[in-house]
Amino acid sequence: MLLGLTIWTLAASVVTAVLYAWDKRAAAKHRRRIAERTLLGWSVVGGWPGGWMASRILRHKTLKRSYRIRFVICALVNVAVVATVWHRFG
Repeated sequence: MLLGLTIWTLAASVVTAVLYAWDKRAAAKHRRRIAERTLLGWSVVGGWPGGWMASRILRHKTLKRSYRIRFVICALVNVAVVATVWHRFG
């Protein structure tokens, strides 16, 4: 279970980081952006570590307070679900 969770978190984090980079590039070029719902969706299913790192490295979505609050909620929901599943089935 731990290996599967680790692999999933790494994969979701890579996808989320790539989406952040894509969105940052689109913003700079005035092109179509990645929906915040998509970024947050990947964060809540386990990609929040990659989203957090990408936001810091790329300096993307760091000033938008409403987004940061929703991001933290997504990360907390993910951690709570993982902890619950781990406690029951781990």
